[in-house]
Amino acid sequence: MSGHSKWATIKHKKGALDAKRGKIFTRLIKEISIAAKNGGDPDTNPRLRTAIAAAKAENMPADNIKRAIQRGTGELPGVNYEEFSLEGYGPGGVAILLDINTDNRNRTVSEIRHAFGKNGGNMAAAGAVAYLFHKKGDIVVPKTAANEDDLMSIVLEAGADDLRDDGENWEVLTDPSVFEAVVEAVKKAGIQPTTAEVAMIPQNYIKLEGSQATQMIRLVEAFEEHDDVQNVHSNFDIDQKLLEEVAAG
Repeated sequence: MSGHSKWATIKHKKGALDAKRGKIFTRLIKEISIAAKNGGDPDTNPRLRTAIAAAKAENMPADNIKRAIQRGTGELPGVNYEEFSLEGYGPGGVAILLDINTDNRNRTVSEIRHAFGKNGGNMAAAGAVAYLFHKKGDIVVPKTAANEDDLMSIVLEAGADDLRDDGENWEVLTDPSVFEAVVEAVKKAGIQPTTAEVAMIPQNYIKLEGSQATQMIRLVEAFEEHDDVQNVHSNFDIDQKLLEEVAAG
């Protein structure tokens, strides 16, 4: 069972309910601007293409996307963001890897260190946990949307690596280079993924229960609320029902 898949699904449901649109847009605009530094044409810039697709999926207006690209390419003045990773441990020794985009490194590192300490975790040196993750395309499809044989045939033909049974969902893993092609093949078949992203996927998971599970969810939520944290990657696995209860509370 994949904690990553379950949490991604719950975040999607939560986002649909309380629609923290401003925060979602801020994160996406940062990603578009940073991606556009390597070129403003999405046809030749895969990272920008992915960022634009994510923004469109959240119904971001085209003008916002255009301005974010122009800030990244330097056509418009904008904030100069620094991009780096922070690593640490959560309750139960769970590994945490954070993607950071910030205009003030010292402030952000201090705030992240505080969030770790307040929620039963601790920050670690660079390289402490990064080796536990690998970069993969991750596509989550509800079981109600497709049967296993059909989905397996579609994704493998498009170049996916694996299809996993994850309780209420199917989880499709791909090499980042074929991620877009696999998502396109799934959608072309009339199947709508719950989430689709290129993420750092854990090689194994640590099961958490009780107070450690609750504390871990609070820690992850603290990071996701932070404006400078673009993505949170972790190898926790928590019972689906408890995840939903704590996230709803």
